[in-house]
Amino acid sequence: MKTNIAESVLLLNPLAVLMLHLVCPTIAAPGHLYTSDVCGPETEDLKSNIGKLKNKVLIMTWLVEHLQMHRYFRPLQLAVSDSKPQTDPSVNVKHNSSLDKAMMKPLPPAGNLIVYDKDCSEVFDRLRSPSGFYRIRPKLHQEPFLVYCDMADGGGWTVFQRRRHGKVDFNRDWVDYKDGFGDFKLWNDEFWLGNDHMNSLLSEGKNLVKIDLMDWEGKRSYAFYENFRITDEADKYRLQYGQYSGKAGDALTGGAGMVEQWSSCLSGMQFSTGDQDNDRFLQGSCAKENQAGWWFNRCHTANLNGKFYHRGKYKAEYDNGVVWGTWKGLWYSLRHTTMKVRPLFYLDIAGSGAGDI
Repeated sequence: MKTNIAESVLLLNPLAVLMLHLVCPTIAAPGHLYTSDVCGPETEDLKSNIGKLKNKVLIMTWLVEHLQMHRYFRPLQLAVSDSKPQTDPSVNVKHNSSLDKAMMKPLPPAGNLIVYDKDCSEVFDRLRSPSGFYRIRPKLHQEPFLVYCDMADGGGWTVFQRRRHGKVDFNRDWVDYKDGFGDFKLWNDEFWLGNDHMNSLLSEGKNLVKIDLMDWEGKRSYAFYENFRITDEADKYRLQYGQYSGKAGDALTGGAGMVEQWSSCLSGMQFSTGDQDNDRFLQGSCAKENQAGWWFNRCHTANLNGKFYHRGKYKAEYDNGVVWGTWKGLWYSLRHTTMKVRPLFYLDIAGSGAGDI
């Protein structure tokens, strides 16, 4: 039984009708029956090309539906693929440019389809998964990387700093703090995610950072900062943040006193390490004195990357412990700390306050 090509052409695209008439003008008369017997091989080639177009339409429809279903279709921040669309040389048909722009990134070949979540809040929304290590990709042009997701504090927190037991040395150089260091295997590992990763994770600034603290008696406290972000390496990972709330006090700003804020406020400060001094302390290096990389002023009221002292209270030449001065003072080194972030208007399942620090 012979196929009526005209019906298939009209269903696919009116432009194909014009293509058919151009290929075989002798059958362009109204009411003429289009069959494979007319114009011979030209009609068969056109049938094959129409079939290929139909397959492409089906594949692209599936792709758009897949992106929408899994929340990877972001109309406000579309990314155009660098790769050129594949074309069939036997068909002179222009591709739909708007559909190409809607695709943020070409998918891998069949059998290797891996789509990464932007952060732990998306992991939690999609999977309702427990706390643990997951790979995320905040920026499409960057490679995915491993993070710890805290799903026990309302869900969706991406952790970028944690101190637990003092086994990881935080007295590192610029490159280590840039790339990140520590252990990423067990739930109680210590680590610094890395300033480059933190920049990609925090650069938009529309977020809420929670800092969980615990002393050596098991007492807990916390601090919230809105719109927390750091700039890129060219600007030395400068720290910026918005409004504070919480119980531990605003140590990042230096406390309530004007003198303390002038010398200790970390807002607008660049990151410093022992081999890159970017603080405002002209007589020395805060990073060397405190044996840590951090955003120092002259020098700090908060330094969660300081030296780990057991049992809390310590004596040293400098106040270089793991300190949050507005809660326990500068001469008390905390036992557990966690710095974590999620979207500012994220709706959690239980309310914040029970993080697994």
